[in-house]
Amino acid sequence: MSYGPSPSPFTQSALSADRANKRRRTRMLAGVLAAVLCVGGGVFWAVADDDSEPAKKPTAAPQAPDDIRDTVEKTPRTPEGRLAVEDNEKEFSKRFKQETVGAPGAWATDKHFVRGVGNKLKGFKFGTFEEDWSTELSGPICDTTRHVTADGRTAVLLQEREDKPDEDEKKNDKKKDDKKKDDKKKDKGKKSKKDKGKKDKGKKDKDSEADDAKDEYACTQLAFVDLNTGKKLWQVTLPDAKKAFAPNTNVTMTRGTVAVAWSYGSVAYDMKRGRQLWSSPGAGKCEDLGFAGGRALLALVRCGDEADPQFKVQKLKPGTGKAEWTYKVARGVQRVYLVSSEPAVLAVSAGDIAVTDLITLNGRGKYQTTIDMPEDRFVDNCYRPLFGSVESCESIVVGRDQLFLATAGKGLEDGDWIVSYDLRTGKTVKKFDSKPDRPMYPLRVSGGKLLAFRPSNDGIAPAAVVSLDPRTAKETPYLLFAMPDRIGMEDPEDTEIIVEDGRVFFAPRELSAQKDGPWKGMALSALGIEGA
Repeated sequence: MSYGPSPSPFTQSALSADRANKRRRTRMLAGVLAAVLCVGGGVFWAVADDDSEPAKKPTAAPQAPDDIRDTVEKTPRTPEGRLAVEDNEKEFSKRFKQETVGAPGAWATDKHFVRGVGNKLKGFKFGTFEEDWSTELSGPICDTTRHVTADGRTAVLLQEREDKPDEDEKKNDKKKDDKKKDDKKKDKGKKSKKDKGKKDKGKKDKDSEADDAKDEYACTQLAFVDLNTGKKLWQVTLPDAKKAFAPNTNVTMTRGTVAVAWSYGSVAYDMKRGRQLWSSPGAGKCEDLGFAGGRALLALVRCGDEADPQFKVQKLKPGTGKAEWTYKVARGVQRVYLVSSEPAVLAVSAGDIAVTDLITLNGRGKYQTTIDMPEDRFVDNCYRPLFGSVESCESIVVGRDQLFLATAGKGLEDGDWIVSYDLRTGKTVKKFDSKPDRPMYPLRVSGGKLLAFRPSNDGIAPAAVVSLDPRTAKETPYLLFAMPDRIGMEDPEDTEIIVEDGRVFFAPRELSAQKDGPWKGMALSALGIEGA
């Protein structure tokens, strides 16, 4: 029988070791929360003082099951947060046989939070701290998409097999090796003139064997799963995807369609049965590097020499793969990231990795404007060397007519703030100031409002998710909560932060086990906060 979560940096059982050192801090935090909740005319509740007619609460338009989810957030019962989900990877070293492991999968619905680590998906109901379901996959997760259908389904890209063979596999491999050695002994001394001519062929065979061994770890499996039940709805093998490896694979979704690209090819499937809709072999002068999904489907295409590439972006018809329009990126650009499919926004790098400009396109794929991205000025987090590098700029949030950027905050006289830009003109619209010495990061647009995360800078003031009005720049509290010490979940570069159905979730992109303390040998995989 279980009486709550296992010891972790967030639970009372783990915190008891240093409770005495935190009593003063806890009392101060309670005072801060009480003050925030009680003061009606303060900065958090400034919207309530507006004398104008109360605006109608935005509601989400009805969606078909195969639509990509586009929800409008409901206000939590109270902004005072409490723990809703906690996931710990126990016996970390024993399971993964390494100190650090990538963890690219995290999603939330109105019923479950789902975490993907290694070759397993785990679903959690809110408030129970225990797995509701667990699904073993056929191989380690290579790549995921943040997109979810209106009825709670998503796609996961998998390796062909596990990295480490189990004991039975090792025994079978040893038997095969022993048999090969015996066969070689029997054949020894039986060489002929014809055998001598096979030296080069033997070398090629060895190279082929090495390639085959490498192919075993290719990301060739695509699974479509129900996030509320853990049921795998279908799984397919990508055609001719021997060169699809984690750093260069990309999976995304748009209405009714799942699309995958791996630099040397691309393919799309229908959501209902996993039936192949179209494919591109990538054998010509141009190749699909990746896709951006959501309201539409964009393809990033690279043509010509890799040292001097010519990039183009195409809007595709999801059912056929045919291009509706094509935009050619200027020569000299070394990297292109697809920030948003509709409105179409590109992040480009004139140098190696860092984004130098944002480019917005209109509904016909025509150039609208360029937004300058000075080095170290804004947070973009576009470059992801391990898990995909095309639809990866999660720190740049795009609404219907504006986009939002957070300042990097280090060494800037302006301090920490979020700035919005008009997608048509590229001009600054609003600046949202944060608290002194506290960064603030945009998370998503919901019902015309921007939801942003502001971490605590001292462990006393609460961390917060706030709602920002793009028209007035006014701030309203969404959730206020304390984050556990020594977790390091507050930087969106290292952590996926999801807001869904009145809750906020934190899931590190890489996991490492704690080396000491009450949670020694465990890795904190995710936290979820909801209104108390």
